[in-house]
Amino acid sequence: MGFIIGTLLFSTSFLLFAENWPSWRGPSYSGSRTGENYPTQWSADKVTWKVELSGKGASSPVVWKNRIFLTAPAEGVDTALAFDLDGKEIWKTEFGAETKAKHMKLGTSSNASPVTDGKGVFVYFKSGTFAALEMDGTIRWKRNLAEEFGRQDLYWDQGSSPVIIGDLVILPRLHAGDSWVAGFEKSTGKIRWKQERNFEVPAENDNGYTTPIPILHGDRNALLVWCSDHLTAYAADNGSLLWTCAGFNPKGKKLWPPIATPVVAGDIAVVPVGRDDRKQAEVHAVRLGGKGEVTQTHRVWDHSDFGVFVTSPIEYEGKVYLLRHKGEVVCFDPKTGKPFWTAKLPKSLIPYYASPVIAGGIFYASREDGLVFSARVGESFELLGENDMGEQILATPVPFDGKLLVRTSKSLICVD
Repeated sequence: MGFIIGTLLFSTSFLLFAENWPSWRGPSYSGSRTGENYPTQWSADKVTWKVELSGKGASSPVVWKNRIFLTAPAEGVDTALAFDLDGKEIWKTEFGAETKAKHMKLGTSSNASPVTDGKGVFVYFKSGTFAALEMDGTIRWKRNLAEEFGRQDLYWDQGSSPVIIGDLVILPRLHAGDSWVAGFEKSTGKIRWKQERNFEVPAENDNGYTTPIPILHGDRNALLVWCSDHLTAYAADNGSLLWTCAGFNPKGKKLWPPIATPVVAGDIAVVPVGRDDRKQAEVHAVRLGGKGEVTQTHRVWDHSDFGVFVTSPIEYEGKVYLLRHKGEVVCFDPKTGKPFWTAKLPKSLIPYYASPVIAGGIFYASREDGLVFSARVGESFELLGENDMGEQILATPVPFDGKLLVRTSKSLICVD
């Protein structure tokens, strides 16, 4: 029995409007999309449009039909914004004072990306504000999870983004405290289910920055959550635990916070483990399905020859791509873990914190110092462009309709 991730999990409108990019990792949560004629070379002074943003954020924009949605700490206030496809601001909704980032160079108060189903927009901020907006920017509901459940105790700044499955918006709250994953009703914000997720693990390994991945478990909507050295699957309708897999950290290494989100390729979940910045990175594979404890039955392979730290992997046309901390790109077979090829972006001491994306066979990698590299990938790797945006980049770029949205520390930029 196969397990499929993608547009089947969502409303048929995803099929009707193929250029939507409604969530952080795109319409299929794979970090990729098909298409053609995506840009490869441009310069900071010759872009389609550029909008200055008031406040530094690391969240990525999302796109639905003719609207772009984004969060930002505008002048110190948690804010959601909507733009048209020409960069004109349509509306701006404010929620309250931001909670300042703990790590000013890399952290922000607006790290979680919005998610939309075309009927509403859902946003989450470090302050604990979790809210739903109508498509015209009016607030449908708002609650503050920090006030309700206490401050999220994370070493770095909050990072998990909400996802939509059916009539629920799912949000994890994984930290060095009472951790859980919950399903909130899209219409009211009421918690329909809340599943505790507390494992005894080495220091900081329970600090979760990953985003849930929607999957199908047989014919049932479900979601994967990676944190605390465990990969778990929950039923989307009631939060019941379907299965759990361990064995990712047999030596009990500490200070391995899960930041990179796994990716699903067919019936395989590819799970980044450890820290590439400390040369302790690994990649593991788990077969979806099963029931209860599947550690001994569903682990497929693991490799310590390559891995990542912050950047999430991509699935594209049956292959998985990793962008390593200092610019090495690895393309491998998700069934075996065997690399098809490795390549290196131009050498630099500057690392990559924004996750890469692939659009129409073009791989985009944004380095922290503002360089966006483009390369043709597939059977091989061909570097095509080195584009200097002139501003720090922490957010994942967004491809849509032959264009690319790049969010820098100061601006939202569109290139084509």
